[in-house]
Amino acid sequence: MLRGLYDWTLSLAARKSAQWWLAFIAFVESSIFLVPADVLFLPMALSRPDRAYRYALIATVASVLGGIAGWFIGHYAFEAVAKPILEFYGKYDEFTKLQNEAGVGFIILMLVTSGAAHLPPIKVVTILSGVIGVNLLLFIGLAIVARGARFMLLAWLLRRYGESIKEFIEKRLGTIIGAGAAALILLYMLVRYAHG
Repeated sequence: MLRGLYDWTLSLAARKSAQWWLAFIAFVESSIFLVPADVLFLPMALSRPDRAYRYALIATVASVLGGIAGWFIGHYAFEAVAKPILEFYGKYDEFTKLQNEAGVGFIILMLVTSGAAHLPPIKVVTILSGVIGVNLLLFIGLAIVARGARFMLLAWLLRRYGESIKEFIEKRLGTIIGAGAAALILLYMLVRYAHG
């Protein structure tokens, strides 16, 4: 199923309505959809490098709005909407583990790492933020920084290096950022454990 979703999302890049699809995918990725907006963003930005920053802005705004939707789902409709979504994607156990660790500091860290490296998936963090009642304005500010930084970095890399950077982005950039994100999470857990 995941491969089919990935291929379908990738096919949207060739359509005239690709910008609308990018906004849609970025929105739903932040609250309910499994495939990241990068799958659509990368081929679009490669085919039109002159529009890379425009696409990054579209993806950022839509992703933040989707994150707000995820926050509202977690805050007001957890049992009815969020729990079945998390169970469907096999993320409920990961969610409950994060919920047990959650405090505002942990959520801030999770927003940054999920925004930058999909660690954990952004939808898990947006819903969790709503469940534990993270201040909505703080949440929005962090989501703008985290998601905006990711898409703008990708746009800059694609504008500067073009097709030659595509393989690095697809195969190595996520690993590098993910390792950094994992290190931040581990550091936070160690500091919390030491003071706990």
